[in-house]
Amino acid sequence: MAATGKYIYGIVPNFYSTDMFRLLENTGVYAIPFQNISAIVSDVEIEHLDYSNKESLVQQLITHQKNIEKIMAIGFNMVLPMKLGTIVGSKEEVAKILNCGKDLIVKSLEEIEYLTEIDVAVTWADFPETLMSIANHPEIKALKEDVLNSDTTITKIDQVKVGMLIQEKLEKNNKIVELKIIDSLSPLVADINMHEVMNDQMITNSAFLINRSNTEKFEMVIEQIDEEFNGTLNFKLVGPLPCYSFYTIEVDVLDPNKIDQAKNDLGLGEFTMENEIKKAYLEKARMFHPDTNFNNDDKENFDQINKAYHILLNYCASFRQYSKEDLISLKKETVIENLILVKIRK
Repeated sequence: MAATGKYIYGIVPNFYSTDMFRLLENTGVYAIPFQNISAIVSDVEIEHLDYSNKESLVQQLITHQKNIEKIMAIGFNMVLPMKLGTIVGSKEEVAKILNCGKDLIVKSLEEIEYLTEIDVAVTWADFPETLMSIANHPEIKALKEDVLNSDTTITKIDQVKVGMLIQEKLEKNNKIVELKIIDSLSPLVADINMHEVMNDQMITNSAFLINRSNTEKFEMVIEQIDEEFNGTLNFKLVGPLPCYSFYTIEVDVLDPNKIDQAKNDLGLGEFTMENEIKKAYLEKARMFHPDTNFNNDDKENFDQINKAYHILLNYCASFRQYSKEDLISLKKETVIENLILVKIRK
């Protein structure tokens, strides 16, 4: 029999009505509450999930997004999305995550109370026509004429020069249009996250964090931009969405053995403070820094010291989820109790 786990889609505040939480169960998901927040989860067979397989990953992404859309359709408009593929073994483990991250989660929920995300992808409607227009640029025409009027045979290098100039003009043109779009929408948005474009035809692929009350105005500005460019652009809007690009919860499970090794690498005792960890790191780093030491062993030692420092920084962040004391315990029994680090990827 396949092992089952709890797939976490996101976290919501508990102030929604009992009826709304009951409706969740009709969509195949349900809530696991902890104090004033709840994780929205579904039961999954862990053995059936294969994140190394591209098709499986795409299917999981679709399922993840569809379930969050169902959650929002019921009326849960304050959803802190969880990183794709977050699975734990039991309700108790879900509750432990909520307990570890409750301060950060509640703070983030307050920040997104009136916010939503809209993703905008813009492409040229007729890309061949766009390229033809760029090819008629005076600088490109002059280069073509020079090549054609040359006494020598046209070479691949000549063709590459023309192609590179067209590429340069296209990228410049795309950037001008992108900035025009961003500038037009900026007064309505709280933040922008510009993702990588997929190809030369795509002008921008951006996520906009906006107040939900500005959604209609946002769409109106898009329509105005479309009219201004006389239909030469295609706009694809996706949303309203949870704030994927600005607030996504990630859960790291720290390794107690690595924490113990990091403590030893920096020469620390069972109790320390963050400034002492930094001081120990800087002292060790100076000893083995590759700029002043050319020994291969020193390079390996420097990398190990650097890794140890970041392991302990993560442990400090995890420890701070429970304790605000300056003194940090690196005793094994305390470390075991503080291995879950909840953070927000922005």
